[in-house]
Amino acid sequence: MAKRINLSKINVARSSTIRDINRRIILNYVREEGPISRAEIARSTDLQRSTVSLIVDELTHAGLVQEVFGESSGGRPPRLLSLKSGVAIALGVQVGIKRTIVGRSDLSGKLIEHREFATNRNYSKSLEKIVKTCKEFIKASGNTVEGIGLSLPGLVESWDGKALRIPRLNWDHPKMVEDISGPTGLPVKVENDANAVALAEVWHGRPEIRSLRNFIVVLIDNGIGTGVVFDGQIYRGKRGVAGEFGHMRIGSDAPSVCSAGNDDCWEAFASERAALARYRSYVKDNNGQSDIDFPGLVKLALEDDPNAVKALKETAHYIGIGISNLIQGLSPEVTIVTGTIVGAWSLVSDEIQKAAENAICNKYPPVTIMPSTLGEYPSLMGALSLVLVDKFASVS
Repeated sequence: MAKRINLSKINVARSSTIRDINRRIILNYVREEGPISRAEIARSTDLQRSTVSLIVDELTHAGLVQEVFGESSGGRPPRLLSLKSGVAIALGVQVGIKRTIVGRSDLSGKLIEHREFATNRNYSKSLEKIVKTCKEFIKASGNTVEGIGLSLPGLVESWDGKALRIPRLNWDHPKMVEDISGPTGLPVKVENDANAVALAEVWHGRPEIRSLRNFIVVLIDNGIGTGVVFDGQIYRGKRGVAGEFGHMRIGSDAPSVCSAGNDDCWEAFASERAALARYRSYVKDNNGQSDIDFPGLVKLALEDDPNAVKALKETAHYIGIGISNLIQGLSPEVTIVTGTIVGAWSLVSDEIQKAAENAICNKYPPVTIMPSTLGEYPSLMGALSLVLVDKFASVS
């Protein structure tokens, strides 16, 4: 069934709109298929060669596209087009409960540089460090940066550029967009961390994910966040609270409590905090190394520490149970797990898959669970994507 046109938001197709659409189509061909020739683009799009050349010249002048030489088949090497690399276009800020990461990337999403520092629970002090780092990156980039993306672990109204609540930091209605945009002079976009990661999967994930229209991202962190993609778009729901599955009840007497202080929800059973609490309980009477962070726990598990392996596998079991509820309720094509735990995928994947399959009635719908390929900093990639997608997204 075709979608109804929303007449309250429609824009008529003026000549400038058509030109902008063609511009983005060509830029997407360079992004997806590059290095690619002008002739190949013209054949694929049915645009005239002269139109393609004119738009390519505009994109080159704007610093978005560059010419590279392909391999010669005996004569002059062909001149091909690729995205401009190595020039910072976007800044991303990932605010986490324990650490904040600021990075800059080029148009393809390749991370050029990043810095990490402890997140200060004092909002003013944390903001001061973020702004200082952003300014240094902007200066180092020669003022080529066009915007800043901000990923936050809390409730966000992205359409209004508002952060409402960051529970674990006790930040209530922080004016982060204004407080970063003002001193840096750049536009700032904000999004919940799980939604930002889902956006990054749409644009920078593995090819088989980028081609899907419906999937769910499960971000395992200090808490648990979920980003829901329906028909290729992030689904936010009323006031942006869709996807708060971390607080669904799945048991009782969890090893930790969630951000609301409850011990019966998914976050309390399957977050990084839950895994660390399990590990500490296992080593308490054995003089083990209990004072570690989650990356340290993953490292110990990969080194075959039995207590670390046991903690991760038990946590993976509950990750799978939670995912089964998402699959039965939403029937996504794929569920993607992301976060530091992906580094131990060889240890936890079977437990997650088995728990999800066993909890689904009649084995339907099917269970397809994949690890994210966004790398070590998925939320940072999400923050960067908030800026980069404007270059490639279709004109509404």
